[in-house]
Amino acid sequence: MPTNIEIKAVLTNRAAVEAAAVRLSSAGPETIHQEDFFFDCDRARLKLRIFAPDRGELIRYERADVADVRGSHYLVARTPDPLILYDILAATLGTTDVVKKTRTLYLIGQTRVHVDEVRGLGEFLEIEVVLRPGQSEVEAKSIATALLSEFGIGQEQLIAEAYVDLLALQARQTGN
Repeated sequence: MPTNIEIKAVLTNRAAVEAAAVRLSSAGPETIHQEDFFFDCDRARLKLRIFAPDRGELIRYERADVADVRGSHYLVARTPDPLILYDILAATLGTTDVVKKTRTLYLIGQTRVHVDEVRGLGEFLEIEVVLRPGQSEVEAKSIATALLSEFGIGQEQLIAEAYVDLLALQARQTGN
């Protein structure tokens, strides 16, 4: 199963992070609009990411909910029929929530840097170091930690939760 090392943080200075990303990036930025539909699933998360009516990805992933650099094990299946796949999964498994976001993607070496604007939550930075064959998680964690420093992200900005969990927590707190 493919693995990446990732970390997520609340953005307090988007302009500074994007300036650093442009300086370090080999590609980007690319703006991506996406909706992530989550389904009931034991032992892992299962989401259907829809980019357009004819383009989506079904993603299953497992990772610890810790506010630190962490491993994520995942599988991705691309589909030209995401709306039909959504209907099948929703009828079979049931849905939990949807996350709508605009993602600005920068590529820095083997790392995907996401500057996310999540509807209803705000702005976040997500770093994903995609492990190369034979590469250790320790080495990838070192890359992620160095990038946090480059972006000026402090420990107090790191978050453990997935966006879907933050939205659910917000709904519980506001009674919605």
